[in-house]
Amino acid sequence: MPRGQKSKLRAREKRRQAQGETRLQGAQATATKEKISSSSSSHLGDITENESPARSRSTLKKPRRAPSTNVSVDVSHTRSCEEADSKIEKKPSPTQAPPSTTQSRRSPLTKTINTLVNFLMHMYKMKKQVTKTGILKFINKRHKKHFPEILRQASFSLEVVFGIDLKKVDSPKHSYALVSKMDLPYRGMLSRGKGFPKTGLLMNLLGVIFMNGNCASEEMIWNFLNKMKIYDGKRHFLFGEPRKLITQDLVKLKYLEYRQVPNSDPARYEFLWGPRAHAETSKMKVLEFLAMVNKTVPSAFHFWYEEALRDEEERAQATITLNEGTNATTERSRAMSNSSSHN
Repeated sequence: MPRGQKSKLRAREKRRQAQGETRLQGAQATATKEKISSSSSSHLGDITENESPARSRSTLKKPRRAPSTNVSVDVSHTRSCEEADSKIEKKPSPTQAPPSTTQSRRSPLTKTINTLVNFLMHMYKMKKQVTKTGILKFINKRHKKHFPEILRQASFSLEVVFGIDLKKVDSPKHSYALVSKMDLPYRGMLSRGKGFPKTGLLMNLLGVIFMNGNCASEEMIWNFLNKMKIYDGKRHFLFGEPRKLITQDLVKLKYLEYRQVPNSDPARYEFLWGPRAHAETSKMKVLEFLAMVNKTVPSAFHFWYEEALRDEEERAQATITLNEGTNATTERSRAMSNSSSHN
């Protein structure tokens, strides 16, 4: 075969291999994105109201002054990091439905954990720290030996659902502080003294936007919310009227941007991160949140992890540039002040 034809064949084969790798990477990214979406929505979708106020009162009967928030959180998800990693490596099909939560066994500690979550939410609203002694009052005597696991799962539920971190404070009393992941007004409740924190929902929405190329269509957002049993036009007991929340409240606060798709007819809309989201969190923090929900590590999501790393580098460089500019301005002001004092 002439040398020219051999070169053309080799070039054609290289192009074919490159196209195959690109398609494979795209399929892997889609599968990972679908996995994160279904996992996040399954945790939030399992939140249910208690069946009746009477049941809520009986659940929190001991100690006497226990608060009630009428919230029950399913904490039966206990996958290990290794299991989550192995599922990612298997690259599940995007069309594969998530396993039914009704098939998974409920932990015998679930009731105790739900009671503890109610107590911690009350203390968060009251802006109070909690102590190990106070937490133990809400744990059945026969379950106290499981204190570390109960606290871990209650803390996990607070973080996933409400975006609240339970942080240990160094003190002899073994105190814990309840801290919101973002600085939403009224500690994430959007209106003074009403409702529940929306931070966890916002972090999930920012994750959906990030993993869809930093711009998610309205259809994508509602598809995600529907998996969480949050529907357009139907008031949610935790998050209120969802359309108003995501297209007005969070937009007005500049956490989300809601805009019409250019040249769309009929009009279609899409969501982006708002300026306050960029200021108060980062792609890496959102990825860490999603990784925590999936019981894995951010680096497991290779494509988005690389983008988050680039974002961190750009933020660091911007901070350095800003500091240099501030220092230069300060030095000029000092020089001018000294010069005027000598005249």
